[in-house]
Amino acid sequence: MAFAAIFLFVLLASPIMCYGKDHIVGGSDGWSQSGDYSTWASAQTFNVGDNLVFNYGGSHGVNIVSKDDYDNCNTGNALLSYTGGQNSIPLSSAGDMYFVCPTLNHCDTGMKLAIKVEGTSSATTPATPYGTKSMPHNAASGTFGTMNKMVFGFSLALFVFMG
Repeated sequence: MAFAAIFLFVLLASPIMCYGKDHIVGGSDGWSQSGDYSTWASAQTFNVGDNLVFNYGGSHGVNIVSKDDYDNCNTGNALLSYTGGQNSIPLSSAGDMYFVCPTLNHCDTGMKLAIKVEGTSSATTPATPYGTKSMPHNAASGTFGTMNKMVFGFSLALFVFMG
């Protein structure tokens, strides 16, 4: 019986251990004008499979932009735009990514984030997931996709344990 309990625990913990980390942008302060995102990002390690979670008030948003647009705080050419107060953005390929708040002057006052995603993407991951506006991303899919996999893992573990 002890072996079955250990086996069940390992199966239940496996879905959690297999998925990337959620990085809450700005920590407890969230995505706001008072954040120091360079310092925050320098204390993080971002890997393929992780998620950036942006929590913010209604006067903000999140745009994924090119390096040039990041450097110049240009929000008119966003690769993707998010609104709604909370967004989970999966980091599905290695390389540099740039984020800005599209609200007038917020980027200019420091509400922007540059990160380097480490690791290599798998063959099943698109090479440029945010390269064009024609590839929209449902921000909720990262959270719900992980939840579905965890429910599946739990169901499988329960089936093995009960069988």
